[in-house]
Amino acid sequence: MMQRKVLYGLLLLALLAVPVLGIYPLFVMKVMCFALFAAAFNLLIGYTGLLSFGHAMFLASAGYVTGYAMQTLGFSPELGVLAGTACATVLGLVVGIFAIRRQGIYFAMVTLALAQMVYFVFLQAPFTHGEDGLQGVPRGKLFGVLDLSSDVALYFVVLAVMVLAFLLIVRIVHSPFGQVLVAIKENEPRAVSLGYDTDRFKLLAFILSAGLAGLAGSLKVVVQGFETLSDAYWTMSGLVVLMTLVGGMGTLFGPLLGAALIVALEDRLGDIGSVLASATGVDWFRSLGESVTIVTGVIFIACVLAFRRGIVGEVIARVRPLRA
Repeated sequence: MMQRKVLYGLLLLALLAVPVLGIYPLFVMKVMCFALFAAAFNLLIGYTGLLSFGHAMFLASAGYVTGYAMQTLGFSPELGVLAGTACATVLGLVVGIFAIRRQGIYFAMVTLALAQMVYFVFLQAPFTHGEDGLQGVPRGKLFGVLDLSSDVALYFVVLAVMVLAFLLIVRIVHSPFGQVLVAIKENEPRAVSLGYDTDRFKLLAFILSAGLAGLAGSLKVVVQGFETLSDAYWTMSGLVVLMTLVGGMGTLFGPLLGAALIVALEDRLGDIGSVLASATGVDWFRSLGESVTIVTGVIFIACVLAFRRGIVGEVIARVRPLRA
């Protein structure tokens, strides 16, 4: 427990030092948004055992609502983020009522089907501007005082929200409610025999996961200033599954690490290839930036074969016997 607190403390100090170190704040903010998205998804699959293939709909719905509210309706940033998060939470309630009636692969297929329906709604709805998406969403002023046009100011706001959301997830996991979720994942029939209404617990977990994913989507549109259909497409749902599995499903830190690795590969693989080409003299490395999906696939295969618990899960499994 002490080692975990030290790790989180060091991570927080590193994030606080990002503007001082001259690291690109927009990139780190994007990583934090996807880390929150992956952590929200992990709350569902890692602790409740429910595999959703449609979590992109919550990310995108919150992003579109926040972008539209701030750009067209003139909402302030805090009200826009609250509106987007509330929309994703309500959508989670509606989808969850239908989805939790099924289990296993049928649950996953129901969420995927509903997510694709939401995708086509966004494709046709006039306020989303179709394939063009929402562009030029203003950042505005937080509470009418703090100007978020500054990347540094926005960075610390996003970091504060990220820390609070992560603390909420930690509290959920370690609460009696979270222990019931773990019991449902491990042996649902036994949980039912103990008198727990498992459908109600699964629905609450689904709603919480959807709301936190929506918070990530709302922050993302404020950071980037746009929202597109790519956030609603099924590949985004697959991407968050990949982040969680690579980092370590059922661990608190795993999804954060997985999100950082995947986003870094997508955004910086071309730079990595250029460095490798300069160091080795092999020009082929310069084409790595065009092969993001191939590299990501190779990493996923390697993690499945060598790190079946994910990176963090394997580290915990190997350290635990040494501590004992």
